[in-house]
Amino acid sequence: MAMSGRRDHHDRDARARTEPTLGRLDDLDRPASPPDDGLPSIVVDSPRPRSGGGTPPSSRGTRGPRRRGWLIPVLVLVLIGAVTALWLQQDRLRGMVPATELNDTLAQANHALETGHLDGTNGDSARELFEKARDQQPDSDQARDGLRRVGQAEIARADAALQAGRLDEAEAALNVARELLGGGSDVEQLAQRLSQARNPQDRTESLIDQAQKAFAAGRLDGDDGAGALYRRVLDADKSNAVAARGLDKVGDGLAAQARQAIADNDRTKANALVDRIAILVPGYGDLPSLRAALAETKKQDDQAVKALVQQGNDAMRAGRFTGNGDDNALARFRAALAADPDNAEAKAGLGQVAQALIVQANAALDSEDDDQATRLLDQAEKLAPKSAELAAARARIAGGDVKTRQSSGAVRAADDGGDLAQASLAVSPEQKAKVAELVRRAQSAASRGDIMDPPGDSAYDLYRNALAIDGNDPAARAGLQGLPTQVEKQMQQAVANGNVQRAENLYATLADLAPGDTSQGELRHRLGSAWIDNALQRAGQGDRQGAFQALDRARRYAPDDPRLQSAYERIATGR
Repeated sequence: MAMSGRRDHHDRDARARTEPTLGRLDDLDRPASPPDDGLPSIVVDSPRPRSGGGTPPSSRGTRGPRRRGWLIPVLVLVLIGAVTALWLQQDRLRGMVPATELNDTLAQANHALETGHLDGTNGDSARELFEKARDQQPDSDQARDGLRRVGQAEIARADAALQAGRLDEAEAALNVARELLGGGSDVEQLAQRLSQARNPQDRTESLIDQAQKAFAAGRLDGDDGAGALYRRVLDADKSNAVAARGLDKVGDGLAAQARQAIADNDRTKANALVDRIAILVPGYGDLPSLRAALAETKKQDDQAVKALVQQGNDAMRAGRFTGNGDDNALARFRAALAADPDNAEAKAGLGQVAQALIVQANAALDSEDDDQATRLLDQAEKLAPKSAELAAARARIAGGDVKTRQSSGAVRAADDGGDLAQASLAVSPEQKAKVAELVRRAQSAASRGDIMDPPGDSAYDLYRNALAIDGNDPAARAGLQGLPTQVEKQMQQAVANGNVQRAENLYATLADLAPGDTSQGELRHRLGSAWIDNALQRAGQGDRQGAFQALDRARRYAPDDPRLQSAYERIATGR
């Protein structure tokens, strides 16, 4: 039985095992079946040998995707991880991307530096190109280093020009170097050598002699005054004791005049004298006390002027715009301007009075009282002769409304929108075409910045000419009244571009077009701040006289700007 059991087990194994065979030898002569070009379906979950037919198509179509479906979420996760990594490293990757435009600008700048084309105004000099590169990438070390190398090259050029006796060329190069390098021992030494070259020893003795004679004659200030002459000597030789003592005496004389001006309540003259002391004798001992006295005087005057302005505003709210006596807004604002001619709030108050009169005039026109409207507009014109609203109201009298009322009685029966419609009917087609052309030209002039000039072709004049034909033309009226907004935008752009003179002209135009606009206070301060920036820029270029003139303009617009005093001190001391 045991032998039989072993045999049965062996038999089962033999039946389960398939032995390799050579097959039938007759089949070797048969042609081979053509190969299957399609991808075979692989079934891994069944070791059963395929019968001749293979896996049915339906089986291949359902098994494969079900087994590969896990790949999709994995790919999504990988993609999300890659995007997150790129986002977190974007700054680093951005830095790895070559900045073609920046590199081109730096290459041009380096070439200009190598060829000696250091500065200019055509945009192709080394300085301009390195500044352009700095604008393209503010944190570029290459751009900053390039500007430093340009400054050093300007020092070398100034030194060579000085040795060759070309003093003006040396001074121009030195000014550029000072602006780029912000000063330094090399700059100061070269500046002293240049000053000595302009004022040799024999010239120094002559200047001191002239200064002493000017002081004896009482000529302390001015180009030929003792102060300016002593200052020239000290600029060339800082150790000249005679000139230093002479300047101290000049400071004493000017300080006495300043105190007298303060006592006479002549604040404008006192300010000018104190500023002159700061220029000629920056270290004058009594300068702080003079500044303090001026500040106290200004405080007292400001309080008085502020009270007058407040009284004017109260009268405005009460409807007392004008009248006999001084209990009205016009009288109060005029009194404030008499005490402080540059007071911005008082000037705005006069503009508000003018605006109130124009509003009353328009109401009179609505009531067909042309005589009353004319009287009111005449009063407003004395206060704000170039007001856009004034011009629009004048046009109603001279043009549209008069023609409308003369055309027919239908206007009186029209509703609120009927007046404009009837006025348009009173204008011929030829006149309408002329008005449209004038409006088009006015819009072009305004976009060019020709607001008040040239006469006849300015936006202001063209709009007024259009309204003289049709006083109710909506495009002309809106264009004229919209001029202040356009001027304000152009002024802000001029300040941003550093074109401070144009900004000042535009501010004056804005004050004429829209008197009484309280928002102009901020623009006024921005203009003063821009003049301070201009003064510091001029000082950096070596133009001290122009710098102080710019500061005088700054005081006119922003007398309380905290940077004003520090700018005076920096420019006076040459820091």
